[in-house]
Amino acid sequence: MSPERAREIAGSFDLRALPADFYANPFPVYSALREHEPVRRMPDGSWFITRYADLVAVYRDAHAFSSDKKVEFTPKYGAGSPLLAHHTTSLVFNDPPLHTRVRKLIMGALTRRAIAEMEPGLVKLVDGLLDGIEAKQGGDLIEDFAAAIPVEIIGNLLGVPHEDRGPLRGWSLTILGALEPKLTPEQEALGNRSVSEFLEYLRVLVADRRKHPGDPEHDVLTRLIQGEQGGEQLSEHELLQNCIFILNAGHETTTNLIGNALVALQEWPAQKEQLLRAIGGSPDWDALEPVMTAAVDEFLRFESSNQLGNRRALKTVEVGGVRLEEGALVTLCIGAANRDPAQFERPDELQLSRANNRHLAFGFGIHQCAGLSLARLEGRVAIGRFLARFPGYRLTAPPVRGGRARFRGFLHAPFAVA
Repeated sequence: MSPERAREIAGSFDLRALPADFYANPFPVYSALREHEPVRRMPDGSWFITRYADLVAVYRDAHAFSSDKKVEFTPKYGAGSPLLAHHTTSLVFNDPPLHTRVRKLIMGALTRRAIAEMEPGLVKLVDGLLDGIEAKQGGDLIEDFAAAIPVEIIGNLLGVPHEDRGPLRGWSLTILGALEPKLTPEQEALGNRSVSEFLEYLRVLVADRRKHPGDPEHDVLTRLIQGEQGGEQLSEHELLQNCIFILNAGHETTTNLIGNALVALQEWPAQKEQLLRAIGGSPDWDALEPVMTAAVDEFLRFESSNQLGNRRALKTVEVGGVRLEEGALVTLCIGAANRDPAQFERPDELQLSRANNRHLAFGFGIHQCAGLSLARLEGRVAIGRFLARFPGYRLTAPPVRGGRARFRGFLHAPFAVA
């Protein structure tokens, strides 16, 4: 791309009016923005930030930048809407003290020991899915594999009965889809309906768990209901909305991680062969943990499951040499920061053995993803065991992208194993 063309792209970029080809490959646009307008003012007056160092500076300064979305989301969803009630109460879109209370409760059930105890069940789940794929000699990487794993894991964390898990993925996709920069009336209506249906289900589930509590060391829902010993409890509204958040946060991003990784390996065969050589014929999975963790982190950097974040300036502040006024709405482009050549050598190349990979796919600072260790475990087990079982898998049709700017993943990726 010529410098003139890059400058033109950066100067006309509007997050609310993206061209159709952006969704397939946004990275040339991100590169143009980093080079020519790293802190770009959007036509609507908000700011779009693309450089790694600038994102880290914003993440670090929780006193100057708020995650609370009431100001931003009220005009977007409308006062009194289910989407507004959900997205302004969930952990990720709040500041302390609510953020601190909810995060502490969730982290109490996601200790290193608790996550390690999940591994045997996760291996059994993945191997069962692989058995089904082998029986059919293929399928869809997303529907038959990537999406099936986090729904079961989060369902287990919340204690959702297996027979009730059918609607969970659909609810998650539509609620998160409503976070896109520009909404159609259909997306908004479907998102509102999904929140309402999900809440209706959760009220019954929570009422039952109050009568029959689980082990708070492993059952996140029981832990959220009981609260910290001697501390205040969440209100019913906070409890229900953060149950929705836990499913959404754990489902979409992990589905995208696994799906993006398995598609990327088809496009980078030398990296696939490198990983297959490391795995070998009879894998020692404990010894392979560092190799697989490095690979998972590189997949997350290369095509971050979550591409965009948001903040609001609480005071006048300077970012990247640009003055942002108090009240400024800021979009943090994680996907662009994770391809910043100032931070990563040859950033547009997939390098599964990349060292010192300080990507921002999990965020940074007080809002860093609470489930990052669980996501890494799911990625290691799912990708590693899939490759060990089906080293010669191949796509049988072009994969279909999800068509979203915030969450980068696939809806479908047909494949065969023979």
